[in-house]
Parts: sequence; C-alpha cells; structure tokens
Amino acid sequence: MTMMRPQNKVNVKLDAIAKNLVQYQPSISGSTDITVMGISMNSKTVQAGDLYAAVAGAHHHGADYLDQALLAGAVAVLTDARGLERVPRDVPAIVVEDVRGALAEAAAVIYDNIASTPPQMYGVTGTNGKTTTTYFVNALLAAIGETTGLIGTIETRIAGRSVSSQFTTPEAPDLHSLMALMRESSVTAAAMEVSSHAMAYKRTFGLRYGVAGFTNLTQDHLDLHGTMEHYFASKALLFNDDHSTNQVVTVNGGAEPAWGMKLSQQLANPVTLDLGPAAVVDIDVPDTTWKIIEVEAVGIGHRFTLQHESGYKVATRVDMPGKFNVANAALAAVMVYTGHDRQDWDVITETLSVAEHAPFESAVPGRMEVLSKQPTVIVDFAHNPDGLTQALQAVNRSRDQDDEAGRTILVFGATGQRDTVKRPLMGRIAAEYADVVIVTDDDPHYEEPAQIRKPVIEGAASYVKANGTDTQILEIAPRAKALAYAVEIASRHDTILAAGRGHETHQDIAGEPFEIDDREVLRHHLVDHGFITTGAASAELTD
Repeated sequence: MTMMRPQNKVNVKLDAIAKNLVQYQPSISGSTDITVMGISMNSKTVQAGDLYAAVAGAHHHGADYLDQALLAGAVAVLTDARGLERVPRDVPAIVVEDVRGALAEAAAVIYDNIASTPPQMYGVTGTNGKTTTTYFVNALLAAIGETTGLIGTIETRIAGRSVSSQFTTPEAPDLHSLMALMRESSVTAAAMEVSSHAMAYKRTFGLRYGVAGFTNLTQDHLDLHGTMEHYFASKALLFNDDHSTNQVVTVNGGAEPAWGMKLSQQLANPVTLDLGPAAVVDIDVPDTTWKIIEVEAVGIGHRFTLQHESGYKVATRVDMPGKFNVANAALAAVMVYTGHDRQDWDVITETLSVAEHAPFESAVPGRMEVLSKQPTVIVDFAHNPDGLTQALQAVNRSRDQDDEAGRTILVFGATGQRDTVKRPLMGRIAAEYADVVIVTDDDPHYEEPAQIRKPVIEGAASYVKANGTDTQILEIAPRAKALAYAVEIASRHDTILAAGRGHETHQDIAGEPFEIDDREVLRHHLVDHGFITTGAASAELTD
C-alpha cells in the first residue's frame, strides 16, 4: 500500500503545526523542536519523518498500531487523550479532542496548501452524478488548455498520470499530499468528487474549492447519516464560505428536487442551474442563473442549449444515454463558466460548440458504458433507488426510439451492511421498468448474500402482484452466472443493463476481495454467443 507524495520533501517544525491548530485547543507532550516531513493516519503508509495521526475508529484506535508507525519512522504523534496513553514518553505528541479536524488542518500546513496556491479546485457533491460530472469538468478544462487533475471513485489523474482510487474522496493526509503533487506537476485546475463521508469525516478540511457543485440528493448512505436531514447537512458543508468560494446548485436535480432548492436558499450568492426539460421532476423554480432551454435526442445522446440570465447562450451535446447525463454535462459546463472570468467565456463556448469531438462525448468508465448495440448492453454504477430509476428510464427511452426494440433485462443486487430500507424499494423499481429482473449479489461484505437478495425479490414480487404485470423475476448467484444468463437469453433486439458495480473489479465477500468486472464477464459471453468479435471495443456512443 503506497501513498502518492510530492518529490520535494517538506520540512515543518512540530511547533509550527501546533500553532496552526489553535482552534482545536492542542496540548503538547514532549518537545516540539522536531522536523516533520510528512503525515499519515495509516501505519502501513508511514515514511521516515512522518507525523502519525492516531485516530479513534469504530472498532480500533490508531494508537493500536503505534508501534508499527514508530518502527516505520514516525517522529511524532497527533492523537486524542485516549491515544496519548499509548505514546512513549520520548515521542512528541500533539493532543486534541477532534483529531480528524486537526488532521486535515495539519496536513494542509505540512504540504504547504495554506501558504501556496493549489490548483483551482472544482468539487462536485450529490447522491448521483458526481463521477460523470467530474469527468466532464476535467474534459472541458483540458479542452480549453488547462493542465488538469482528477480525484474520484474510479481513479486519480495528475497531468496525464493515472492511478486507481481506494475512496471516492481520499483521507486528509492523502488528499493534501495529492494537492502538493499536483502543484509540483504544474496542474492548474482539478475536478474532484466530494462524498458525504468525506465531509462528515472532515477529509477535505484545510482546502478551499474555487467552485463547488451540487447534483442532487436522494436516499442513500442512511446507514452512516441516519436521516436525510443529516445526510443533507453533511453535503451542505461543502458550500460554506470556509470550504468554497463559488457555489453552483442544481435546483431541480434528481427525484427529490426540494433539497437543491433548500441548499440554494441558505446560500448568500449561489449560481443556480434549472434543468428545465432535462429535469426528472417537472417543478416551477424561481429565476435562476442558468437554465437548460432545449433538449433534443440525437442517437444515444442529446443536444441541449444552456442560457445565462443575461441572455448568453451555448449549444452543446452529450453522447451518453439518459437525460441525467444532460444534467451532469450542464452542471459541469456551468461550473467551468463560474470558475472563469466573463472575458474567458467565449473560449469555453467555442469549445463546447465544436460539432465533432465535443468535451462531453467520452464515455466514463462504468457509467452508462455501452459494450454492445445488438443486443444493447450497458454497465452502470446505479446502486440506489434514484440512480436505478434514471438508468432504467434512460434505457427504456432509447428503446422507445426503436420500433424493433425487445425486452429490458436487468441484472442487479443490493449491498450488504448498508441502508436496508432501499432494498425492497429497488426491487419494486426493477419490476416496474424491466421485463426480466435478475436479482444477484453486489458487495455482500459480511452479510449473508441470500438474506440481502430476499427483500429485493420481495419488493419486485409485490410490484408484480399489485400491478398484474408479467415481469419475470429470477434469483441467480453468483453474479458472474447471472450476467452469463442475461446474455444467454438475450436476442439482438433486447437491452441488458448490469447495474450497481460499474467500473469496480472486485466484490467484497466476507472481507475477501473476489475478482469480477461486469464489463469483462459480459464481453466474454457476448463473444461466445457471436454478438461481438474477440477484442471488440465498447460501442461508439454516436450514430
């Protein structure tokens, strides 16, 4: 396990770090006249000269691994009173009550992200659409000449270099180290997913985003937040003045648009986006800064027009299925406009208006990713009720344009040890929109897979019974077998949607990683059944 760090080593005195943590009321144990060269909260990534942050977790305390951290070269410790009990007397320590908050601020000092100017940061939060929107922001920034970075669920990119990601939003030491590395790599602008977990655990503290963007808020992660109100509050932290300079809010995003309205109303000067004809729910919204005024289906994607309150217009297109990708592209465009002076807008508009190779034509790994057109086979990350609804609606709208369209075959499951309330709801959604529902496993974690599938199946069955539909409901596990069966029963006119895992390449089964990539499994069986040729690339997203 490695941590990406800048080439140039930092040298910061421990007392300088402590002085910047005054809001956390630090107390000092031992000498502060010691030089720190990095910071880590994971004993496995500690390097010589590091400040080791011993944080209390759900089951363990970071101090439990203090011996390993010191052996690896840690020279000081940041911890709480409980952790201090484990720190040897000859090891300097900074003691605070809120270790996570202090950890992020300390990382900002150590990696010089307070004194130096980091890349212009574009942070995207919301339940659905974060990954796609950050890819779109990154693509547009690169197209107008910025040297870009990207941090998110799928990967981290730094000026063209890419590594896989472990978290949607990295822990504070990793995040601040990445900022220093981006600065060292001459990155001028970076797009980043900001999860509710990241805000709740203060991972992004010590950073100030040039532009923060909000997609939508629908039910998810209630296992952590408990209620939608607490979930919203975690997201809303990103839009405080301490965390962002400019705020862009989609006021009618997703199936529960009231949350976007609520967020915009509590901000002093938000830039607001009305999705207009691309909105999932048609509601009246007050005058907004930007509005989508036209949407036209073109092939598998859409053309659309954005209009500013001044009358300024831009026409562009997105070549991915679903109107929700129009929403993602529109938010990305508005965020980039917001991050630039008005005198630069014409350059952005010219880039967006290019007839060929527009910034929003590239497929995002595992997000409505098209593997085949006959049958149409799509892999998507949809793993909550709203995401699943939108993915299925997008698939069905595409089918509606084809007179010979066949069935929608859905393969999906629910995640173990997560919000259990959404399981039957997702089953009902599946039965409403799909002709064949194949319920399988997602990440069971430590939960019995069959017990996860049961309420999903019950939810689907209850919809069929109440509405008298002829939807076929099947339970097939493991997941690879379910995907194989979907291809086996498909005709060239059918559509297969594999939902829930997207780009992911491993399932967590009882704590063990099990290798599986929906895309590779599906491609293998598509070849076997003669639908595509060996080594065939993903289908083009335009006609």
